[in-house]
Amino acid sequence: MDGMLEAFELLMNFGLPILFLLIAYFIGSWIEGKHFRSIREREAKAHGFPVVSFNTMPDDWNVNSSHMVTGSIVISLDYFKRVIAGLKGLVGGRIKTYEPLLERARREAILRMTEEAQSQGYDAIFNVRLETSRLANARRDGEGVAGVEMLAFGTAVKFASRFANSQ
Repeated sequence: MDGMLEAFELLMNFGLPILFLLIAYFIGSWIEGKHFRSIREREAKAHGFPVVSFNTMPDDWNVNSSHMVTGSIVISLDYFKRVIAGLKGLVGGRIKTYEPLLERARREAILRMTEEAQSQGYDAIFNVRLETSRLANARRDGEGVAGVEMLAFGTAVKFASRFANSQ
């Protein structure tokens, strides 16, 4: 009977946390994959809409009006990525688990900005900039990261007339 009790305690102490980590990993991977598919589909729809980081407009853009547009997103870190990043933080180096998170945030923020401009009838966006901020956990020590916010902003323009090299 003591052996079964010890085995149960061992399972509860080690097996359950490992099971939760595996579940978090698979659910997080599924959500991330679903989001990337959505991003690819929406990027395909927005293909051909000029979004550039130039400080000034190209000379052949004859602009009628302009407006600032933004797109932002907050993405939470899943528990599995936090654990892996914490382990990697002990030895240093590249934290690969965060790279897809930041890529998703960047692409989604730019898409949201582009979709806002298109919905308002604008023809292009220039002077695009990105800002990132870390959202800390609500723990007392303030350490750790709960997620990241990515903000994309730029100047949307409506053309007075189409330029010679039409889109």
